[in-house]
Amino acid sequence: MARKNLLSGLTELENIASGASAPAYPMRGASKSMIRSVNELARQADAYLEGEQVVDLDPSLIDVSFVADRMGDGQEQYRELLEAIRKNGQNSPILVRPHPAINGRYMIVFGHRRVRVAKELGQKVRAVVKIIDDKAHVIAQGQENSARADLSFIEKATFAKHLEELEYGRDVICSALASNESTISKMISVVTRIPGDVIERIGSAPAVGRERWVEMSLLVGRKPDVVNEVVTDSKFNELSSSERFEQLSAALRMSRKPTRKAAAKMEAKAWAPADNSISVTIEKTVKKATVVLGHKDGLRFADFIAGRLDDLYEAFRKSTNEATGD
Repeated sequence: MARKNLLSGLTELENIASGASAPAYPMRGASKSMIRSVNELARQADAYLEGEQVVDLDPSLIDVSFVADRMGDGQEQYRELLEAIRKNGQNSPILVRPHPAINGRYMIVFGHRRVRVAKELGQKVRAVVKIIDDKAHVIAQGQENSARADLSFIEKATFAKHLEELEYGRDVICSALASNESTISKMISVVTRIPGDVIERIGSAPAVGRERWVEMSLLVGRKPDVVNEVVTDSKFNELSSSERFEQLSAALRMSRKPTRKAAAKMEAKAWAPADNSISVTIEKTVKKATVVLGHKDGLRFADFIAGRLDDLYEAFRKSTNEATGD
C-alpha cells in the first residue's frame, strides 16, 4: 500500500485535533450536554477506513492501545461477537498503526474485541494499517467507540481521565468523546471523586447514566466507611455490574450508616436490554418498591407499561393464584 494511501483521509482528523470546526452539536434541553449525533460519529469512524487497503494480520503481532477505553465485564457481548464472527466472518476491519516503539508490530487504534476473537478462533484479523500519531490515535479510538461500542458513562469518563493524565488538552478529549467541555469536566470530576478501586469493583454499569454517577461521586467522600463495607461484602461480586452500583448507591443514600442487617433490607436491582435503550432500576424495602425507567426510551416504555396496567395486574393475579393453587 502506497504511503499516499496510508495518509489519505487524515486531513479531517488533523483538523479536529488542531481545533478546526467540527459538525454542530445538537442540543437536548438546557440541562443536557451538547453531543454529536451517533450517525455523524459513525460517519467519522468510517472515514478512517474509507478507501484504504484491508490486509490480514496475525493477531499475535498486534498490541493493545496505549490508553484503555473498556472495563472488563462485557463477557456476554463478547461471546455474541465471537459467535457472529465464527458464523459469518469478520465484516468490519479494525484500525491499527505501526507500533511506535517496536519494529514489525502493530498497535490497535480500535477493534480490541475483534482481535481477541481472532486469537480465540485461531484466525487472522482483517485490518487497515495507517500511519498516525498519538493525538490522531486517541481521537479515532474515542470517536469510533462512542459511535459503535455502546460504552457506558463511566467507561467514557475513565477514558477521558486517562487522556488527561497523558497530558492531552481538553480540545483533544472533547474531539475524542464528541462532547463539549462542560460534559468532559463532569466526567473527569466524577472519576476524580470516586476512588479508582471502587470504580473497578463496580465495573461498567451499562444501565447507569451520568446523573446517577454524579450523585454517587458527591456521596462517596462523606461516607468512606459505608463504601468499604458494601464493596468488600462477599456477596457484592455476585451481582451484575449495574446491580453493584445500585447496591452501593442505596447504602449511600440512607440517612445513617447502614448495618449489614439494615442494608440487607434494601434490595436494589438493575436491568437494561442489549441495546441499552432503556434502564430499569428497582429498589425494594420492607414496605415499598420503587421502579425508575431511564435512558432514551425510558419515558416511552413507561407510557407503554401504564397503558397495560390492567392486563399486567391480571397476569400477576393469575400467576399468584397458580403458584398458591387457588
